[in-house]
Amino acid sequence: MAPASISTTAGQQDGGQGSQMSHICGHSAFLLPQVHGYKGVKFQNWARTYGCCPEMYYQPTSVEEIKEVLALARQQNKRVKVVGGGHSPSDIACTDGFMIHMGKMNRVLQVDTEKKQVTVEAGILLADLHPQLDKHGLALSNLGAVSDVTAAGVIGSGTHNTGIKHGILATQVVALTLLTADGTILECSESSNAEVFQAACVHLGCLGVILTITLQCVPQFHLQETSFPSTLKEVLDNLDSHLKKSEYFRFLWFPHSENVSIIYQDHTNKPPSSSANWFWDYAIGFYLLEFLLWISTFLPGLVGWINRFFFWLLFTGKKENSNLSHKIFSYECRFKQHVQDWAIPREKTKEALLELKAMLEANPKVVAHYPVEVRFTRGDDILLSPCFQRDSCYMNIIMYRPYGKDVPRLDYWLAYETIMKKVGGRPHWAKAHNCTRKDFEKMYPAFPKFCAIREKLDPTGMFLNVYLEKVFY
Repeated sequence: MAPASISTTAGQQDGGQGSQMSHICGHSAFLLPQVHGYKGVKFQNWARTYGCCPEMYYQPTSVEEIKEVLALARQQNKRVKVVGGGHSPSDIACTDGFMIHMGKMNRVLQVDTEKKQVTVEAGILLADLHPQLDKHGLALSNLGAVSDVTAAGVIGSGTHNTGIKHGILATQVVALTLLTADGTILECSESSNAEVFQAACVHLGCLGVILTITLQCVPQFHLQETSFPSTLKEVLDNLDSHLKKSEYFRFLWFPHSENVSIIYQDHTNKPPSSSANWFWDYAIGFYLLEFLLWISTFLPGLVGWINRFFFWLLFTGKKENSNLSHKIFSYECRFKQHVQDWAIPREKTKEALLELKAMLEANPKVVAHYPVEVRFTRGDDILLSPCFQRDSCYMNIIMYRPYGKDVPRLDYWLAYETIMKKVGGRPHWAKAHNCTRKDFEKMYPAFPKFCAIREKLDPTGMFLNVYLEKVFY
């Protein structure tokens, strides 16, 4: 996946960590003795669905430089937004105030092979962390599908994968350091500043600047991925059986059909092997699909046929791949897209999916691209984790943007959100949703506790933006 795009009027390329970066070379701003800021920067998320023009843009290389930016923000009463890989398909990272890009604070600080723990600077991309862990025979026990994301961004947005024995990625955090609005550094863990730690593991970027994170690792392992076809009825009738059979089980449902692709990922000793094929994966699975989806923007009735055709073409056979865990967990996301992803109580999986299917059947003008991806995650005690105190099912819906063209999606989005709310769902923090504080007060038992911590750490709202105002006000 390509990272977020950041540009200015100067248009000169600077191969900055994790971003296609351009800035004005002749110091468009020189603020305070050490820290440089740039004007005229435009930030866009990876899918180019959201963007902003921060007043000043900073790429600090040290804690002291971040402190200087915060001091300047206090002095001038400016808001501050920290950004990492810029993958979130929402406006959670946008600001018209000061933007701090953490890409130059990306080192591995310590590897404790006895405890199997790694301490990293918050701006490290997971893609850069994996080879460092490989050298020490370590790995993270679970990862999301994308690794061009920063450690702080991954935990802060509640990123998840699948596996009912595994929590969201933030459950792998054992300690972190947080720089607050007034310049104080807090060391947080279960034994130190425990309440702040319980909040900061899913921080939404609103508690301060995460500086370092210590992650619990496991010994390096290989995974075998097996995918095979099934039907929606079969998978929903035998859900518990599938969850027991595979450590990292998920399935893809193809809307406007009964078709399902089941995916098992499990520990293996098999040597790396792959059934990937450029012709099928790219020529057919990307280029032909994008072209047909573009055609379907003029003829929406084609979408159901496209979903069924591609299932027949690419998903009717059994496929097996094996490799290092991070190479199986991560996959290339080729399409720009709009996404929604809600966590619902696990026991509501069948009810919610069947209701979504019935809605599409009852409204033939509402079309849905494949796949609806269904994943499962263990409950936890992180205050704003969508899996707070319950095992959850994540139901991810998608609408692609062929050649960057927006496809009508609002009827689908609204119907999906209505179903998700009805079954007690909570939206993925990184993704677009229409929820407000009233919704979150109902969804999260610990919402008042998080708000109290946020107001104590950031009484002036330095780290708020438009997205967060909808959450907290």
